Amino acid sequence: MSGEGRGWWRPVLVCGLVLAGGLVSGCSGAARSGVPAAERSSGQLSQWVDGATVESVAKTLGVRLPETATEAKAAHLQGVQDDGLILAFVLPTADVDAFVDALKPERPLGLRQQPLAHSTNPTTPFSHLGLPEPDLLAPVREGQVCAPCAEDLNWLRVAVAPVDDRTSRVYLRGVD
Repeated sequence: MSGEGRGWWRPVLVCGLVLAGGLVSGCSGAARSGVPAAERSSGQLSQWVDGATVESVAKTLGVRLPETATEAKAAHLQGVQDDGLILAFVLPTADVDAFVDALKPERPLGLRQQPLAHSTNPTTPFSHLGLPEPDLLAPVREGQVCAPCAEDLNWLRVAVAPVDDRTSRVYLRGVD
């Protein structure tokens, strides 16, 4: 067999590897851009719902806002298959345990003493509400409330971060 017949596939293989490498680096660059996926898409696969209220989001999450809650903010991200819901509010620290206990979490909340090394780039970022991400705060108590949950709610997570000596911010993130 001659050398000419064996070498035709090498240029094809090299071109294929270069193309695959370009696609991988292009995708990974977009994922690391720092812009949440929900706000990065130019195809408008998801969009923030205008007119979403604290009450409507709390109802969908199956949560009753405590009377002592202040600075409540909420948003609803409508997706193709699932919707993302975020709700945050400030409570007197003395009221936090009763609120969390009423959620009936699957396990006691864990305590994270250090911020995560990097943002997890959630699809429903609290930055949309003008708040810091709980992943980047410390100390934070956090955990899964339910998965699956009642009704149409797929899962619900809670995080609690101190605001000052007397108050804490409760972060709720769910998928409907």
